[in-house]
Amino acid sequence: MAIINATDQTFDENIKEGLVLVDFWAPWCGPCKMIAPVLEDLSGDIEGKANIVKVDVDNNQGTASKYGIMSIPTLVLFKDGEIVDKVVGFQPKEALAQLIEKHA
Repeated sequence: MAIINATDQTFDENIKEGLVLVDFWAPWCGPCKMIAPVLEDLSGDIEGKANIVKVDVDNNQGTASKYGIMSIPTLVLFKDGEIVDKVVGFQPKEALAQLIEKHA
């Protein structure tokens, strides 16, 4: 499953159905660069259970502001458009997989 890059315009559509793990990130953020391959790897494991969406906070400040994103990376788990969980900072693959399983 491919990771979806969302914008302010597409975000609501991207999160409205099912479980969606959203990575709020920026290209200049070191921990964001560290978590990118973790998310790529995780996306194959959670196919059919959840989607992964990335939001570049520099280019999509409306969405970042709407959800009160103060630090990046922030990973927010949505279920049918509602926030069900949130973690801030680098997370290992296992922790993210458990986060998704908890709400699957």
